[in-house]
Amino acid sequence: MTNPYTTLDLRGYRCPVPVVKAESALRQAKPGTVFEILADDPVAAVDLPHFCRAAGHNCIRLADRDNACVFKVTCGKE
Repeated sequence: MTNPYTTLDLRGYRCPVPVVKAESALRQAKPGTVFEILADDPVAAVDLPHFCRAAGHNCIRLADRDNACVFKVTCGKE
């Protein structure tokens, strides 16, 4: 089964890079595009949802996997 999301693997990056890279991908995406974002920086667990809320994107934290936080982010820009 293939992953229905675009995956952003941001493991190995430290603050603020995960949010900067997520912001760049979301800026280029069409509304409704869904991303699976993996990040192993502990600060990303707080920063990524905060950024998404402020920017109008929907962010849901999924079960951690491979020592990384996993988020489902839906691009919400108009």
